[in-house]
Amino acid sequence: MSELELIQADILYTGMGLPIRNGAVVIGGQTIAAAGKLDALSAQYPQAEPRHTVNVIAPLPVNAHAHLDMSDYAFQALPYFQWIPEVVIAGRLSRGLAGAKKGLAQVRASGAAALGDIVWPGTPEVMDWLLSEADMGGVAYWEVLDPNPTTAEQTFAQVVQDVARFRKLERPGGMRLGLSPHATHTVSSRLHRLLADFARRENLPLQIHVAEHPSELELFASGTGPLAESFARMVQFSSPGLTLPEVLGRPPTPGLTPVSYLAELGVLDARPTLIHMVNVTDEDIRTVAQAGANVVTCPRSNANLQCGTFRWADFVAAGVDVALGTDSVASGETLNIFDEIAAARRIHTDLDPRLIVRAAVKGGHRIMNQYGLRSKAPFLRRGEAWDERFVWPSV
Repeated sequence: MSELELIQADILYTGMGLPIRNGAVVIGGQTIAAAGKLDALSAQYPQAEPRHTVNVIAPLPVNAHAHLDMSDYAFQALPYFQWIPEVVIAGRLSRGLAGAKKGLAQVRASGAAALGDIVWPGTPEVMDWLLSEADMGGVAYWEVLDPNPTTAEQTFAQVVQDVARFRKLERPGGMRLGLSPHATHTVSSRLHRLLADFARRENLPLQIHVAEHPSELELFASGTGPLAESFARMVQFSSPGLTLPEVLGRPPTPGLTPVSYLAELGVLDARPTLIHMVNVTDEDIRTVAQAGANVVTCPRSNANLQCGTFRWADFVAAGVDVALGTDSVASGETLNIFDEIAAARRIHTDLDPRLIVRAAVKGGHRIMNQYGLRSKAPFLRRGEAWDERFVWPSV
C-alpha cells in the first residue's frame, strides 16, 4: 500500500489566492506533500492512494460575529420589528455568563478557528471571563450604547476606565479586547467620534451594526419610518424629548445613508468592521472600499428577520473583504459557522461558492489580523502539517 493518499475536493482553498475547483491534496502521514489541481497531482503522484471525494478542503473558518451572551435565547424567525421586542427585550434577563459559556462551547465544537463576539454592557462578567479564561482566540468587543449627546463625555470616560480594566485581563493567544459602538443611531455623533478616535489611538478593533434593516435608510434620509418610530419609543425612557437630529448632530437629509453618515463623522477612518450591511447604495460600497473597512455578513439572521439579501458580489467587485458570522442563536438558530456557510450557499445561489469559502477563511482571519492579532490561517502546501479538520463538513 502506498504511503501517500490523495484526497479530491470539489473546492480546494490553500489559503492563497482564490479557491480552485476540482482540487486535491496529497498527504503522507500527517504532512501535506502537495496541494493543487486534481489532474496535475494525479499525474505527479500516480502512486498516491485515492480517497473519497469531498466537498471542501480548506483551513478552518472564522466566526467573525456572534452574541454569545444570548445563547440561552430561543430561536425565533420573526420580522425585525417584532423580533426586537418579543425576543431581544423580552429575553434580556437570560443574557449572561451561563449563556456565553454555552455559546462558546458550541462555537468551539463547530470547528471555528477564531471568534468575534459582541459583549452586552449588562454582562461585564462575560467580558472578564472571555479575556481571562476562554480557550479560544479572537476579539471580544465591548458594546457601547448611548444616543444622548449630553452624556457622551461621561459615557466615554466610563469606556476608557472599562478598557483599562479589561486590558489587564488579556492573555497571549487568548481573546483580545475591542469596542462596538452598537449602531449608527444608538450612539450619538459625539460619542461615535470619541470612540473612533480612541480606537485609533489605542489600536482597538471596532465592530458596528450598520444598515441591517431597510428602514435604516429611511431613518437617515427622512427621519421617518418604523425605525424612527422605534427610536422614539426607545429614547422616551432614558432621554425624554431627545430628537433624532440631536443624536445625529445633523438633520436627516435625502441622500444621507448610515454609511455616508459614519464617513462624515470620520468613523470609517478607524477602519471598523461593519456588520450586516444589507441595505446599502452603490456609493456606500465604494465608500467602504475606499476606507479599507471590512464587512461581516450573517445570511441566516438577515433572512430570518426579513432584512434583505447582502450584495455580496458587489462588495467583492469593489475589493471589500467579506467575512461570515452567525449573529446570535436567537436570530441565526445556531452558532455553527458551517451552518452559516451552507446557508450562504443556499441564499446566494448566483454567487461563486469559492467566494464564500474564501470569505469564511481569509475574510475572517483578515478581520482578526487587522489590529495585529496574528490570527493567520495555515497554508495548505508542501511540508505543512495536515489536519483532518481541513476536510469540511458538507456545505
